[in-house]
Amino acid sequence: MSDRKRATAIDPLKCTGCGLCIRVCPDRTLAMIGDRAAVTGERCMHCGHCAAVCPADAIHVAGLDNWAQSFETFCLDDGRWLPPGRFDTPQLVSLMRSRRSCRNFLDTPVDSRSLEDLVKIGISAPSGTNSQKWTFTILPDRPIVLRLGAAIGRFFERLNRLAGNPLLRGGLKLLGRSQLDDYYREHYDSVREALIEWKTGGIDRLFHGATAGILVGSEPGASCPMEDALLATQNILLGAHSMGLGTCLVGFAVAAMQKDSRIKVALGIPPDEPVYSVIALGHPDETYLRPAGRKKPLVRWVS
Repeated sequence: MSDRKRATAIDPLKCTGCGLCIRVCPDRTLAMIGDRAAVTGERCMHCGHCAAVCPADAIHVAGLDNWAQSFETFCLDDGRWLPPGRFDTPQLVSLMRSRRSCRNFLDTPVDSRSLEDLVKIGISAPSGTNSQKWTFTILPDRPIVLRLGAAIGRFFERLNRLAGNPLLRGGLKLLGRSQLDDYYREHYDSVREALIEWKTGGIDRLFHGATAGILVGSEPGASCPMEDALLATQNILLGAHSMGLGTCLVGFAVAAMQKDSRIKVALGIPPDEPVYSVIALGHPDETYLRPAGRKKPLVRWVS
């Protein structure tokens, strides 16, 4: 779990005693003492709700940083909080429906400022118990993307050699370990084909020619690290589209790093820091005429 020691301070000279901070505090750290709010609890989620709601600007929460409130590639209109219902819903849905996985990228580099802005967009997502333990490893150029791709390719070469052994597959399956047999049936042929295309023709079926990437992971101690990372990832995907960039999630890269921590370590990622998403990024070489449809989901109404 994240460090939740008390981090809130209230200026009694500024506090007007409105009590709004007490109503929004999830840890019940605040209470009224006389006609002023005061810090009475020992735990703090560091969510900043109290500071954000205070009309007198009387509250300070230690550890919060304004780094993610200023951007290099665009300017926020005013930076104010948008109340529910104060944004154009059709415009939001149009953005969501228009973002697509890009598998054709131009060789144009991605501005490093855009990559940093995307991290700032990512951390506007919620996180379990507000732990904010997510990590972002930036691959700023095509050579580094290729370096990661080569390491992942070597992992799958080894895996294909194992999966190509019918005695090994069968023996493990008899022992109740069918993962290798499942991989052989579902992925062996397509991975083999992709590896051949890369070696003989330089065709990149993994990152699709992307010139940058962002790996989203989590430090130890988060209450729900995978969910946190994936929520931040979705923010990045939508933010990238709005900035004119294409994205594609690379699940094979995540799977390889889960099995072989040496791939992470080569990028400076500690072995105990899981990576939950790998985002290929670049300037798209694709143009669509309309959003895609979606399969109708199973929807349950409980009464």
